[in-house]
Amino acid sequence: MYAHGSRSHIPQPPHSAGTPYKGLRAAIDPNQIPSPIDTIEADREKWEDQPYMTLPGKHPPLSTTDFIAIDQGNSSPRYVRMSTWNVPSTSRLASECEIPIAAIIQPFADQDPREEPIPLVETGPSGPPRCASCRAYINPWCTWVAGGARWKCNLCSHETEVASEYFCNLDANLLRLDHLQRPELNKGTVDFAVSEEYWAPHPPPHIRPLYYSVVPPPTNGVRKPQPMDYVFAFDVSQEAVRSGFLKTACAVLLDALFGDGESIPPCFPQTSRIAILAFDRTLQFYNLSSEIVGQPPMLVVPDVDDVFLPSTSGLFVNIEESKNAVIDLLTTLPMRHEQTFETEAALGSALAASLAALAGRGGQVVTFAATLPTIGIGALQPLVDEAALYGTDKEKTLFAPREETWKDIGEQCASEGVGVSMFLGMGRPIDVGTIGVVSTISGGELYFHPKFDPVKDGIAFSSQLKRIVSRATAYSCSMRIRTSNGLRVATQLGNFYESPAADLEFGTMDADKTISVALEHTRTLDDRQYAFIQAAMLYTTVTGERRVRTFNVALRVVTLAGNVFQYADMDATVTHMLKTAVSKMPSEKISHIHEDLTEKCALILYAYRKFCAASAAPTQLILPEAFRTLPLYILSMMKTKPLKGRNVTADVRNYHAHKMMAMSARRTMFHLYPRMLAVHDLNDEIALPDANGKIDMPSLMRDSHLFMESHGVYLIDNEDLTVLWIGSSVSPQVLKDLLDVDDIMQVDPHILQLPALPTRLSTQVRNILAHRFAQRGYVPKFTLARQNMDGAEIEFSDMLVEDQNNAAMSYLDYLCLVHKQIHTALTTGASISSGHGGFRSMPW
Repeated sequence: MYAHGSRSHIPQPPHSAGTPYKGLRAAIDPNQIPSPIDTIEADREKWEDQPYMTLPGKHPPLSTTDFIAIDQGNSSPRYVRMSTWNVPSTSRLASECEIPIAAIIQPFADQDPREEPIPLVETGPSGPPRCASCRAYINPWCTWVAGGARWKCNLCSHETEVASEYFCNLDANLLRLDHLQRPELNKGTVDFAVSEEYWAPHPPPHIRPLYYSVVPPPTNGVRKPQPMDYVFAFDVSQEAVRSGFLKTACAVLLDALFGDGESIPPCFPQTSRIAILAFDRTLQFYNLSSEIVGQPPMLVVPDVDDVFLPSTSGLFVNIEESKNAVIDLLTTLPMRHEQTFETEAALGSALAASLAALAGRGGQVVTFAATLPTIGIGALQPLVDEAALYGTDKEKTLFAPREETWKDIGEQCASEGVGVSMFLGMGRPIDVGTIGVVSTISGGELYFHPKFDPVKDGIAFSSQLKRIVSRATAYSCSMRIRTSNGLRVATQLGNFYESPAADLEFGTMDADKTISVALEHTRTLDDRQYAFIQAAMLYTTVTGERRVRTFNVALRVVTLAGNVFQYADMDATVTHMLKTAVSKMPSEKISHIHEDLTEKCALILYAYRKFCAASAAPTQLILPEAFRTLPLYILSMMKTKPLKGRNVTADVRNYHAHKMMAMSARRTMFHLYPRMLAVHDLNDEIALPDANGKIDMPSLMRDSHLFMESHGVYLIDNEDLTVLWIGSSVSPQVLKDLLDVDDIMQVDPHILQLPALPTRLSTQVRNILAHRFAQRGYVPKFTLARQNMDGAEIEFSDMLVEDQNNAAMSYLDYLCLVHKQIHTALTTGASISSGHGGFRSMPW
C-alpha cells in the first residue's frame, strides 16, 4: 500500500538537524524494525466488534483504540490505566523489572456514546458507607461478614459496622440479597451524591492576601455548592488591540455564549452566570444587570497594586436575562479601545480581581492576555537573552517561575475552588514559565497563539474556547489515592496543588486532564490475593451538585518477572515516563534528562533479556511483546518541543510542558507518534458510511520519509497541528478532487481548512477529520505544505519521528544504540545505570 524498499522513496524533506550515529552499524532494512502501526491496527481490529470486560486477568485495549468497556467491578482503562496489570509481589522484583508501577487516572474522561453512563448513587444524610479505619469508600471488592452486619475493607482489612438503614441479609454466596440493585457493589466507577459534611471548606485567611475583600468573612466553615460561575478577563492593551486578539476573543466568546443563529449552536451551560472584566493599567468591571438600559456602566479600579471589588451588584449575570447587555459590551469593547495608547497590562492584578469575585463559591476564570505583565501584582521584567543560558547550569531557571507571587495566586485559586485558563496571543515573549504556573497549579489550561493572526488562528481559537465551556468540567475538586496494605503512593504528577495532607486540589478538573501516580512497596504482597487501588474525587458539578466519584482497580499479584512483562501496558508506562521527564525540567539539564530516558529504556529491555530470555545470543535484540516499540516512543520524547535539544524558546517549551503534564494516555501516544495516512491511496469504500451508517477508518502508515513517494499526498496529525503534505509530482486528478485546482502551483498554501467538494476523495478526508474532531472535541491548527516549496514543510518533516531530525537520531540508529548498550552489559557485565563504570562514562 505504501512506498517500500522496492519503490523509490522521496529524499528527506527540509527539517531541523538531527544527530548521526557515532561509529559503525549493520545495514538494516527499515521494514524489519518493530512498528507501532502494526500493534495499533491489530488492537483496533481485535476490539472493533467485541466489548472489553473489566475483570482482572485480561489484556485491556490500547488507549489508541475506540473500545466499549463493560464495568464488572474494575474501573474502565479509560479512567484508570496501569503500567502493569500484574503487580510484582516484592520491591526487589519491581526494581529488577525496572517497569515503574504507575496509575494514569483520567477522572472525567469522555465515554464512548455506546457505554452506559456512570451510575449516581443517592446515599441520604449519612453519606456513602466508608471504612472506619482507612476511610476508603465501599466498593465491589469488599466482603461481608457477621451475616451482613459488618463489611471488611479490601484495602486495610478493617471490619466496619453497617448502618441500620444500609443493612441487608446475605445469600448462600455471602453476597447481599440487594447486590444487583446497588451499583456501588458491582461497578468499579460510581458517583455518590453527598451531604453537607462533604462541602468544600473555606480556606483559612492568607498571610499575604491578594485582594481586599468588601464582603464580610463567612460565618460557617463550608461553601454551599452552587452552579459554576465564569469570569472572562480581557487584555485591552495596545498589543491585544493591534493584533486583532481582543476583537477575535470577543467574537468567539459571543459565538460560544449565544451561537450564531445558524450553523453554530450555543454551548454555554444554562445554569452558569458570567462576569466580564477588562484590564490594562487599570481594572475595569462592568455592571451587566438587565435593569440598566443602554451601555453597561463601567467601574474602574485605578490602583492595580491594591485590588478590591468596587461593587458586586450586576457583576455576575445569567446570560439569557442580560443577553442584550452582554452582546452590547462584547461588541463595543474592541471599538472602545481602538485608539488606546496603553502598552502595559496588569495580568496578575486581573487574576486577583477574578479570584476576589469568585471567592467563597469557586468557579472558572478564562483570561485573554497579550502582554507581559510589567505592572501590578506579580510584575515581571522582560527576559534576558535566554539563548545564552542553554547548555549551562542556569538553563533550569527558564522552566521555573521567576516570581513567587504567581505560585501564590495559583495556590489561592486552587484552595478557593477556582481554575484559571489562559489564552495567550502575544507578539513578544510573555514568560509562560512564570504566568503559566497559575493555570498549572489551579487545574486550568493554557492556549498558545504566538504572533496572533485572526485569520490563521481564528478557527483553532474558537474551537478551544468552545471546548472549555462545553466539556465535562467540575470545580472545587479534591482527590485522594488509597492503596491496599503493602503499597503506598510515592509521587503524584500532573497539574494540581498538592496540599500538606498529600490530597490533590484542583480549582477545576475536566475531561481532558490526567494525573499520574507512582506506587511503591512497603512490604511483600501475597500473590494469592489481589492488590487494590482506590481513587476518590470529591467535586462540584457545573450545575452545583456535590459528589464523590470513586475508581476501584483490583490487580493480580505475581512472583515472576515474565508475568509482570506479559501484562505490562506500554501506553501507561510511556505516559508516566514522559510526565516524569517533563517534571524534572526545573531541576535538571535537558541533556541529563535525555540520558536518563535512554538509560531507563535500556534498563527495561535489559531486565526482560536477563530474566525472561537469558538463553538467547547476546548479539540478538530481543524485545518484550508489550514494549516492542518502547525505544521509538522514548526517542519521540526527546524530539518533543519541551525536551528537544537545540534552540526552542522557553515560552514554547513551558507551554508544551504544561500540556504534557496533564495529557491523557491516548493524546500522549498520538502526540509522540503522530497519525499519518496516505490520502492518494485511500480505497473507494474507506471513510464512507456503509449500509448501516458505520464508517471504517483507514490504516495508518509509519512516520518516515522512507515510506513516502513524490506523487503522494499525506495527512499527518499530532493533536496540536494537522499538516497536509503534497508531493511535487502529484496527479492533477488528486488535486482536483481534493482542492479543486489542477496544478500544484495554483494551490493556496494559506488555506485554513479543506474545501467542501462533492468528490469522493474530498468527502473521505473530511469524514476522517470530522471523526477525529468527534473524538477529541476540538480542531487543531491546519496547514498545507508542498514539497520543497512551503515553509510549513519543516514542521511536517519534524513530525516524522522515525527520521533523523529534532537534534536527535533516527529510529534505526537509536535502536542500534540501545542494543549496543544491552549487548555490552550482557557480554562485559557493565552496569547500565549511571555512576562509576556505568554507561554515562562510555564514549557514545
